[in-house]
Amino acid sequence: MEDLQVDLSTVLSQKEAKHKKKSGGFQSMNLSQCLLKSILRKGYKVPTPIQRKAIPVILDGRNIIAMARTGSGKTAAFLIPMFERLKSRIAKSGARALIFSPTRELAVQTMKFTRELGANTDLKTTLVLGGEKIENQFAAIHESPDIIIATPGRFLHLVLEMDLKLSSVEYVVFDEADRLFEMGFQEQLQEVLHRLPTERQTCLFSATLPKILVDFVKAGVEDPVLIRLDVDLQISENLKSSYLICRNDDKTAILLHLLKNVIDINKELTVVFLPTKHHVEHVNDLLEKSDIPCSYIYSSLDQMARSIHIAKFRAKKACVLLVTDIAARGIDIPHLDNVINFNFPAKPKLFVHRVGRVARAGRSGTAFSLVSSDEVPFLLDLHLFLGKPIKMAKLHMENEGDICGSVPQSVIDDEADLLQSWYQLTPELSSMLKVTKNAYCQFLKSRPAPSSESVKRAKNFPLSSLEIHPIFKNDTELERNKFIADMKNYRPNTTIFEHGALSKTQAKQVMLKKRQIHAEILNQKRVAHDDDDDEPKEKIEKADQEYATESDLQIFSQTFHSSKNVPKKQNNFKDKDHYISYVSSEHYKEKGLGLESTFERQAASAVLDLTGDDDQTSGKIKSSKKKWDRKKKRFVGDSGLEKSKKMKTESGAWIPKSYKSDLYKKWQEKNKVKYQQDESESDTDARKVSHFRGAVKGGGMKGKKSNKPPRRELKNKEEILKARNRTERLQSHAKKKRQLKMNRRKK
Repeated sequence: MEDLQVDLSTVLSQKEAKHKKKSGGFQSMNLSQCLLKSILRKGYKVPTPIQRKAIPVILDGRNIIAMARTGSGKTAAFLIPMFERLKSRIAKSGARALIFSPTRELAVQTMKFTRELGANTDLKTTLVLGGEKIENQFAAIHESPDIIIATPGRFLHLVLEMDLKLSSVEYVVFDEADRLFEMGFQEQLQEVLHRLPTERQTCLFSATLPKILVDFVKAGVEDPVLIRLDVDLQISENLKSSYLICRNDDKTAILLHLLKNVIDINKELTVVFLPTKHHVEHVNDLLEKSDIPCSYIYSSLDQMARSIHIAKFRAKKACVLLVTDIAARGIDIPHLDNVINFNFPAKPKLFVHRVGRVARAGRSGTAFSLVSSDEVPFLLDLHLFLGKPIKMAKLHMENEGDICGSVPQSVIDDEADLLQSWYQLTPELSSMLKVTKNAYCQFLKSRPAPSSESVKRAKNFPLSSLEIHPIFKNDTELERNKFIADMKNYRPNTTIFEHGALSKTQAKQVMLKKRQIHAEILNQKRVAHDDDDDEPKEKIEKADQEYATESDLQIFSQTFHSSKNVPKKQNNFKDKDHYISYVSSEHYKEKGLGLESTFERQAASAVLDLTGDDDQTSGKIKSSKKKWDRKKKRFVGDSGLEKSKKMKTESGAWIPKSYKSDLYKKWQEKNKVKYQQDESESDTDARKVSHFRGAVKGGGMKGKKSNKPPRRELKNKEEILKARNRTERLQSHAKKKRQLKMNRRKK
C-alpha cells in the first residue's frame, strides 16, 4: 500500500513538473496574480524573445542593456518587471520609477500601455511632456506619483524649476536610447543621471547600439548585462519590399496610383513617410480632393492635434497617415499593413525603423519605396547593410519581395494629367507646390551624403533598361512593355551607310569590304578557341553514359567548377582559407548602426586657433578662438555669448538658462501652496519629510509649534468628486424643501 502511495505521489509530481515545463509563458516567471491577470487580458500568452530574456534578469535586480529589433515587444519587457517590483502605492514617498521616451507620441503610447497593465494595481502614473502647460505638470508632481513617463527636456525643466531631489527613484528606463542621443538629449540625460541615487536599477532598451551609447553606459550604469537579439534580422521575414524607380517629379502621381489602385484603403492601414511638413500639408490637400480620408502629424503640430489625428487613424476613420520621420520610431499602431517611403531614407537604420511599423507579431506587410535616380546610392547602401542582393524585375515575374522595377509611363501620365488640371483650377495647390519644391531644396542640404562606394556603383545601375515592377501587372501592358523592351534591345546588322540615300553611294561598298575583312578575323579567332579547348572528346561522344549525382560528389574534399565564361587560369591572389580582408564581414552593418556623423556635428566642436608669432601680433587679435556657427555657415569669434545663454549644473554640464525661470514661484503664489522640501538634513527638526510630499498651506501660528499637520490647498480627483456630489445633494435637498413650501401655500 505504501509503495502504491509512493508511486502515485511520483506520478503526480512528474505531471506537475511536465505541466510547468509546458507552460513556458508568463505563468512560469513567478509574477503576481493581479499582474498576470492584466497580461492575459491584453491577449499576451507567449513572451517574445526579448521578453523571455530580459524579464528574468530585471526581476533579479540586474542592470541591463537590451538590443532588439523594432516591434519585438521591448515596452512590455520593462513594464512587467517594473510593476512586479513596485507592487503597490506608497503614499507621499515620491516617484519610484522614471521612463524616458524620445518623442511625445511614444511617451503617450507608453502611458496608455502602463495604465492597461497596471489596471489591477493602485500605482499612480504621470505624463510629463513638452508642448503642454507646465503648471498642470507642477500640480501632477505635487500629487506624488509612483511612475513618471517623460521626455528628457521637459523633465529636466521641472527638476531645475522645482529643485527636485530624485532620492526616491529606484527604477529607471531609457526607451529607444539610441534615438534619445540622436535627437540631442545627451546633456539632459547626463544631468538627470547625475541627480539619480547610486542604488537604482537602470534599463536601456534600444534597436541599435552606437558607440556614444556605450560611453554613456560606462559612465552611469554599473555592471550591466547585455542582451543582444535579432542582430542579423533587422527586417521581418514577413515584409515584402518593393522599390519603384522613378523621376522625382512623378512621385506624387505614383503615390496617388498606389493609394487608389494597389492598396485597399478601406481595409488596410497605410503610413506614408514624407520629407518635410510642407509635403505633408500638400499631399493631405491632394488626398482630400481624391476623396481619400487621411490624417497627419509632424513636429510643429500642436500636441492636442497630434493626439486627435493618431486616434482617428487607430480607429480606422482615416486609413492613411501622413508623417515625417518623427513617427519612424516607437509608434505602435496595431495591424498596420503598408508603409510608403515617398523619399528614400538616407540611412539604412532609418529605413529599418520606418518599415518596422509593419509585419509585426507574425503578420505580413508591404513596404513601397519611391526611388529617384539621386537616391539609388542610398538603396545600394541599404542592401550592403542588410547583406542582401537587389532583385531586378523581369517579365512574368511574381511579386516575391525585395524587387526593384520601374513604373509604367501610362500610370504616371493618367495621374499627372489629373494633378495638372487641379493645379490649374486651384491657385492654393499650385502655390503649395512651389513651397514644397523650395522645402525639398532645403531638405537636400541637410540630407547626409551616401557612401562613395555606392555612388560609384550607382553609375552602373541599369536605370534605363529596368523592367516594369510586378505590382503593375496587366496582360495588355505586359505585351506593350515586351514590345518596347525588344525595340530597346534591337541592334541592326547593317550600318547607317547601307540604308536610305547613302546606300547608293560608295560608302556601301566600303562597309561591305570592311565586314568581309572582320568576318575572316572572327573566323580565325573561333577556330583557335576550338583548338585550345581542353575538354576531353570522350565526354562528347559518350553522352548516353550515367552521370554522377550530388551525393556521389561528396567524397571529394574540394570541387572545381569549369565554365566557358571563366578563363582556365585565374590570377586571383585571394585564398579563401587564409585571406584576411581589410574590411570585416560586419563592416557595413556596424556602420549603418552608428549615429549620424554630419559636418555640423563635427564642426560644432571644431576650434580654429589664431595665435600670433610675436606679442604685437597676438595683442591685435581680440579673440584667439573661433567656432563654427551653424546658422551663418562660417567661423565666428567666441565672445562668450553662447555661455551667457547657458548655465552650468551640478554635474558640470552646460544647459540652456530657460530651464530655470520663476514659473514655479509664480504658480506657488497664485495657488497659495508651498512645496515642502526635504528637512531630514536639518538638525533642528527631527521630522523626516519626503521631498515628494504633497503641497501644504504656507505660514502657520507665530511663536507656537502645532502638532496638527497643515491643511492641503490642492485637492485630488477623489476629493473634488466627493465635494461635487455633496453640493449636488444639498442643492437637490433645498429644491425639495422649496417645492414642499410651494405646495403648502397652494393648499
